[in-house]
Amino acid sequence: MPTKNKNINELIDENFMDKNKFSMTIENMVKDSNRTINYIDAIVDFCESKDIEIESVVKLIAPSLKEKIKAEATRLNYIKKTTRGVLPL
Repeated sequence: MPTKNKNINELIDENFMDKNKFSMTIENMVKDSNRTINYIDAIVDFCESKDIEIESVVKLIAPSLKEKIKAEATRLNYIKKTTRGVLPL
């Protein structure tokens, strides 16, 4: 029986996964689904398909993908919106 929850080093070794390849894979999953899945769900699906722990892919997420995930999480009210001194008009 295959072992569950591979660590990130095994994923990198098996698939030569780096930040760019991982981010492009997630971007393509979202694009191919015609945005029916979001970035967070795409990462979860990817991790489940590769039998790796979600927490272990943190170091594979490129800054541009982090910003998209943050914007998505803010829109979905998973995290608080930051105002940064914007005054109401």
